[in-house]
Amino acid sequence: MSSVIPHSFFSEFDINLFKSGKHFRLYDKLGSHPTEVNGVAGTYFAVWAPTAKSVAVVGNFNGWDDIAHKLNVRWDSSGIWEGFIPAVGQGEIYKYKIVSNNNDIVTEKADPFARYCEHPPKTASVVWEAAYDWKDRDWMETREKHNALDQPYSVYEVHLGSWKRNAANEFLSYAELAEDLVAYVKKMGFTHIELMPIMEFPYDPSWGYQLTGYFAPTSRFGKPEDFKLLVDKFHQAGIGIILDWVPSHFPEDAHGLGYFDGSHLYEHPDRRKGYHPDWKSLIFNYGRNEVRAFLISNAIFWLDQFHVDGLRVDAVASMLYLDYSREDGEWEPNMYGNNENLEAMSFIREMNQEVYASFSGVQTIAEESTAFTGVSKPVHFGGLGFGMKWMMGWMHDTLEYFKKEPIYRKHHQNDLTFSMTYAFTENFMLPFSHDEVVYGKKSLVYRMPGDEWQRFANLRVLFGYMFTHPGANLVFMGGEFGQTSEWNFEQSLDWHLTNYDFHSGIQKTIQDLNAIYKGEPALYQKQFSPEGFEWISYNDHENSVMTYIRKGNDPKDDLIVIGNFTPVPREKYRIGVPTSKQLRCIFNSDDKKYAGSGIGKKTVKPSDKPWNGRERSIELTIPPLSVLIYK
Repeated sequence: MSSVIPHSFFSEFDINLFKSGKHFRLYDKLGSHPTEVNGVAGTYFAVWAPTAKSVAVVGNFNGWDDIAHKLNVRWDSSGIWEGFIPAVGQGEIYKYKIVSNNNDIVTEKADPFARYCEHPPKTASVVWEAAYDWKDRDWMETREKHNALDQPYSVYEVHLGSWKRNAANEFLSYAELAEDLVAYVKKMGFTHIELMPIMEFPYDPSWGYQLTGYFAPTSRFGKPEDFKLLVDKFHQAGIGIILDWVPSHFPEDAHGLGYFDGSHLYEHPDRRKGYHPDWKSLIFNYGRNEVRAFLISNAIFWLDQFHVDGLRVDAVASMLYLDYSREDGEWEPNMYGNNENLEAMSFIREMNQEVYASFSGVQTIAEESTAFTGVSKPVHFGGLGFGMKWMMGWMHDTLEYFKKEPIYRKHHQNDLTFSMTYAFTENFMLPFSHDEVVYGKKSLVYRMPGDEWQRFANLRVLFGYMFTHPGANLVFMGGEFGQTSEWNFEQSLDWHLTNYDFHSGIQKTIQDLNAIYKGEPALYQKQFSPEGFEWISYNDHENSVMTYIRKGNDPKDDLIVIGNFTPVPREKYRIGVPTSKQLRCIFNSDDKKYAGSGIGKKTVKPSDKPWNGRERSIELTIPPLSVLIYK
């Protein structure tokens, strides 16, 4: 049987970068790479295992013999083991059998840099090079405009395993999704799609948030090149793609990163910093140079090799605070005596700096639920460097308000208006995500009060308010047609519901709101600036009516938004306006085409009667449970 031939992809410069935590293209060096050495075809293997006494590549090709193909350790104290194995090529499955210097502990691990993995529950890595001929040049050359913060950013969040399934309740493949999902997102008018984690993960109920294959698209839906096809098709349709990325924790599965070489290699050795009590998972050691290089290389990998347009970074709050989900005595303060994880903050800043320096037209988005300041401010201004941050406070307050019976809403209007006191402290994305429709929280439409008509009218108002509130938007799949049951990752969405008027009405509402959001500069040009918003009236608690103006760069693009949050039509209602010109209604959530009652005037002419501190005003009937947009 062929032995391991000494060979290396690493230069001295590569090693120095790796040791200092500054090598951000490690996927070109570590892992398995089909290649030729002296005219002989085979695969070069390289793995970081500094505590190892020996590292062998085992697989079907050698009968899982841990003697036949032992890698060579480098002489430079990098802890990298490497070598070339002839006749091992594309599609071979393998693992690393590691004997540790730490009490001769033996581990058998999947390759942290594998580009492809066996279909779970199998756990081996697969030698793979995903050759693909990209056809998205037009998108890549213009995406800086599409992805800019002063452009529309309406996101459809999707779990690929349960968006739609075939008649046998089996997953659709990447190739099938490249037809069905791309066409649907384009039809609905979303500008971007966000995929819940598609990196390889062993356990379906984790929804992908417990990763073991950080560099491998999950084999559940096909091969890596098939996932490239999916990305390519989105780009050809003019749609950006965001991936959920999880640098916050990883599972303890035997084949994963935990205790990799018989030592705490990737995880922090101090359990107070290295173990997550909520998720029963391990936390990366953000202060270790090689671990930082691994994670930043991983972020770069998806942007580089798969052309993705952004990363939504999961569970940022858990990274920022040493006492996250910990009681007194379960955590240790930092050098300044407070609860901030300085190493994690440093890592996040460096990751964001590298991402934005390396790629034009991309965004990083933080799922961060605390009042931590400067999440979406540039690093050179003292921020964490994200492009956007999820507006979790807005989401919570808004859903709390909407679940109340309308008769009580007059006592809680502050739940809606409060967001404007901090709306421009960050670049906020407004999320109705998967987390809001699981674990007994009910679906969005069933969180609304009243009879069936009122539930759906409330949902239309909720979306009308969301799309006209400053910030970008995110809607989880199913919400856009009023899915009635909670999300179940084990089955398809209830697509048959779209055959019913109320549900198709919600679908049409989202389509039209997306078209208006993309077509009206007032809704996006200044969506992260206080100059883009102005109250007309926020204090009519008794009628539960709010009115405000959204502004773009040109005053002629200004929009007037009117919200009635009760099922009572407000007749002869007067509103102060900033113009003498006739106003045209471009959106009425109570329109009959949405299964509404059809009340409302298409045009209205302002009079010279002062109102709301303005010289002119309009008088109109505001439909029940409605959002109106006038231009």
